[in-house]
Amino acid sequence: MNGLFRSSADLFAELNRMQAMLDQVFPAPGGSIRSAGGFPSLNVGHTARSVEVMALAPGLAADKLEITVDRGLLIIAGERPSQLPAEGERSSVYANERFAGRFRRVVSLPEDADPAKVEASYRDGVLRVSIAKRESSLPRRIEIH
Repeated sequence: MNGLFRSSADLFAELNRMQAMLDQVFPAPGGSIRSAGGFPSLNVGHTARSVEVMALAPGLAADKLEITVDRGLLIIAGERPSQLPAEGERSSVYANERFAGRFRRVVSLPEDADPAKVEASYRDGVLRVSIAKRESSLPRRIEIH
């Protein structure tokens, strides 16, 4: 072999790197796990009373997640441990599509989000963050006297 690749594991790592680069330049219609914007994948929406963020984050311990709200931004950060064999063990990895390492996702919140009223829960690999809307921004009925 010519030194370009030292082993079949290096070959697959290089192919994965090139695929990730192509996914960034030519995203698949509807998105994909790799081109969706990072880890964890997010769904962001709102109801009449709150902003709802759902993060698909399997394989994490809840105490390893950091959730902060600062100056109109929701920040979800943490670390997902690698489950690959330790380097030096007699094994080969042919595909590695599972994200491992530190991550950070930032969501810009609307002006009517109330940073003092944030609730978060993590269950079955899904993080749910609910940010209440400010009472002053909610529609209210005006009584006529």
